[in-house]
Amino acid sequence: MAADIFQEDDEVIAQINVVPFVDIVLVLLIAFMLTSSAIVRASIAVELPTAASGGAAVASTLNVVLDAEGNLFLDGAKVTPEQLAGHVARATWKEKDLQAVISADKGVDYGSVVRVLDVIKSNGVKTFALNIQREM
Repeated sequence: MAADIFQEDDEVIAQINVVPFVDIVLVLLIAFMLTSSAIVRASIAVELPTAASGGAAVASTLNVVLDAEGNLFLDGAKVTPEQLAGHVARATWKEKDLQAVISADKGVDYGSVVRVLDVIKSNGVKTFALNIQREM
């Protein structure tokens, strides 16, 4: 019986081990998921206001961008204020601790930013942050 274990065969191993491949794919998937929110946020050109006391970047659930022309974007897709309200209401119904990050171009009217804040807060978002660029 012990002789069967130590038997030497000159056969070629014809099996494919997929475990390392699956590990690599999962690591790449996680890396893509972590960087996708930054990619979406960076794809819309907005000149953010600067402040010396800017805090660290926050992990957000909703990314709202108001560009220089007054266009409103939610997670990279152009929306109207009504569409924004509907999406935020649905999202807060699914997740109670929803956070929003609002990035507005520094040339945008202050009233436009307040209207976006009002839409977000009136539809259930309790915490939000204003995205700024830290002064160097």
